Amino acid sequence: MSRKTKVIGVYMVPFTKPGSHEPYEVMASKAVKGAIEDAGIHYSDIQQAYASYVYGDSTCGQRALYTVGMTGIPIINVNNNCSSGSTALFLARQAVESGMVDCALAVGFEEMKPGALASVWTDRTPPLGWAQNRLKELWPDVPDSTSNAIKFFGAAGKEYLEKYGANPDIFAKVSVKTRSHAIQNPYSLFHKPLTVEEVLNAPVLMPNLTRLMACPPTCGAAAAIVCSEAFAIKHGITNAVEIVGQALTTDTDVTHESLLNLVGADMTRRAADQVYEMAGIGPDEVNVVELHDCFTPNEVITYEGLGLCEEGGAEKFIRDGHNTYGGTYVVNPSGGLMSKGHPLGATGLAQCTELVWQLRGQADKRQVEGARVALQHNLGLGGACVVTMYRIG
Repeated sequence: MSRKTKVIGVYMVPFTKPGSHEPYEVMASKAVKGAIEDAGIHYSDIQQAYASYVYGDSTCGQRALYTVGMTGIPIINVNNNCSSGSTALFLARQAVESGMVDCALAVGFEEMKPGALASVWTDRTPPLGWAQNRLKELWPDVPDSTSNAIKFFGAAGKEYLEKYGANPDIFAKVSVKTRSHAIQNPYSLFHKPLTVEEVLNAPVLMPNLTRLMACPPTCGAAAAIVCSEAFAIKHGITNAVEIVGQALTTDTDVTHESLLNLVGADMTRRAADQVYEMAGIGPDEVNVVELHDCFTPNEVITYEGLGLCEEGGAEKFIRDGHNTYGGTYVVNPSGGLMSKGHPLGATGLAQCTELVWQLRGQADKRQVEGARVALQHNLGLGGACVVTMYRIG
């Protein structure tokens, strides 16, 4: 990374259930205005903008930003499935790092419908068709489901348990841990504690996967402003958080080899390795992590992909409390996708917001003591994985 890139402003609106949300342009404009206020700059200082969303027509990004103001800058609409938000951040960071601009905005938003994710376009080749076919080859008896996401992550959870002989209750324990974090987050969707028994006895979606191991459809918005070091100095910004490493990976032929790789295990591992090398910082120096727990089996799988524990070591990692306060890392202090919510286009930028707050010491009751280095993981099937490392001071 040739030029230091700083995050100087972040904001998110509290996530809500479908039907109780404001229009996407209203949520997005609130997020952008909040990030601008947080940064202490003017809207006119932003030279490029990247707007991420999955469910919406073309130029929704312009519609959202025009609500804030029309400044004539380039606005690029980004759709990379569930990793859209962090892909927008990747592009904004890349624009600043390259020297093309000194200040760029990434904003993500989503209006979702109740129920499981579904394709909108049914009259053309499905982008995940190749992965669906491979899933059926790897698990011929895969239970039928209305949601491909449930099938993919349920199958990956099954493969993980079989490969490592892990206790199936680890997925429930992750749900309980994550909800205990969400209770302290006013921006989270859910605030009611859970027990392992409640999670295991919830309606079954797939073998060893219940409804309380799956994230809810959610609406919301989040934004981040990134700039060059010179811009931050010029504007007297003293609480900037540096992006010290970032990588975006997509699928390779290795994806076809296992159910775990079909949900991004290999993409995650490759992205994390690139970030650690780029930053010169290993996982042992990370304090706080926001990772893509769309289903709790994916959180378990991602522990290992990010190098937070050894391969096959997630059960002990969870049992020993190394994924929460008092352990080696605090994973998803925000409540994660599971409890904070998962408005697809906003998720990656909400993760960024939480980690910036943590590194600044602004996370209130969920603050990770002494946090200096943070790691973000955002995954989209089909596929893309973005891993980002942040540092303050």
